[in-house]
Amino acid sequence: MNVGKNIKYIGVNDRDITLFEGQYNVPNGMAYNSYVVLDEKIAVFDTVDKNFQTEWLSNLESALCGKAPDYLIVQHMEPDHSANIAVFAEKYPKAVIVATDKAFVMMKNFFKTDFPDRRLVVADGDSLSLGQRTLRFFTAPMVHWPEVMVSYEESEKVLFSADAFGKFGTTDAKEDWACEARRYYFGIVGKYGVQVQNLFKKLSGYEITTICPLHGPVLKENLEYYLALYRTWSSYGVESNGVFIAYTSVYGNTEKAVKLLERRLSAQGEKVVVTDLARSDMSEAVEDAFRYGKLVLATTTYNGDIFPFMREFIHHLVERNFQNRTVGFMENGSWAPIAARVMRGMLEKCKNLQYVESGVKILSALSEENEKEIYALADELCQK
Repeated sequence: MNVGKNIKYIGVNDRDITLFEGQYNVPNGMAYNSYVVLDEKIAVFDTVDKNFQTEWLSNLESALCGKAPDYLIVQHMEPDHSANIAVFAEKYPKAVIVATDKAFVMMKNFFKTDFPDRRLVVADGDSLSLGQRTLRFFTAPMVHWPEVMVSYEESEKVLFSADAFGKFGTTDAKEDWACEARRYYFGIVGKYGVQVQNLFKKLSGYEITTICPLHGPVLKENLEYYLALYRTWSSYGVESNGVFIAYTSVYGNTEKAVKLLERRLSAQGEKVVVTDLARSDMSEAVEDAFRYGKLVLATTTYNGDIFPFMREFIHHLVERNFQNRTVGFMENGSWAPIAARVMRGMLEKCKNLQYVESGVKILSALSEENEKEIYALADELCQK
């Protein structure tokens, strides 16, 4: 596939993978992207997962048309992108490996060598001429590993963005980009919003016409849409107005309360999304918590704590710097309900959370008083 004039895609689609990074469901597979820039000098951008070595090398040879590459640009050392560096180095012994100093440290850890006789260490703003084209490099530490860099091809204004702007799914997956890109971002990059914002600042003076990520499709049309979403996500802004209700329920009583709240909110014109944490994909729930501006947590007291799926969910939010949201609580307990206090305590590390004053405390089963509390909670949420 031609990305631009003499810029070719040589990546692969993994249609057999079920769990990415051992935890994220990927029903539509995963893409491991790699690119070649053909000029007086030839640069290859990243390799692919080890399971696709043969296919990738075949794609590379086809793009080279009998020529030999001069550079391997290593933007990210995670094994789904770096696994074939040593194989490449052996096959093309004259090629120079270009990466950050931290990337070369990782290469030695992975491959027992940092290629001392054929390496080029680059730092922020450094450039590399390929002839008619010039590559400029920008470090992107913690987006989402410390060694990451992105590359900008100046003549066609192409950004090779490493894992930024990536998504779950193969390059040809028939699905909405934002949904799986959002889940990917908040699952993998979400903790590092400040670092993503810093990268935006470095790139602010450069026009971008094409984005070539290491996962998902090449982005060319309507780039401002993708850039705007990343600005919102990385600043922990609200993408969509609405209420996300995340709950667990043992015997159905907490669920009844949640359904009543959902109906009350919907009747007042509020967008409502409801997830049973025990029966849903955790990464989908995390995605929705960051998408919407209001969050309601509803769970039971369990073993003097809270139900395990709710604890795990809140842990994911805190780990990813959940902030700038309105939060309400619903709790259930038969003799010593403490769930609301525990949940709020877990969120103490989060910034800029506004808590709803109205709360719901269920004692085993829903009561008339609880119904009044739920209506009050709904009314206050709608006013926020």
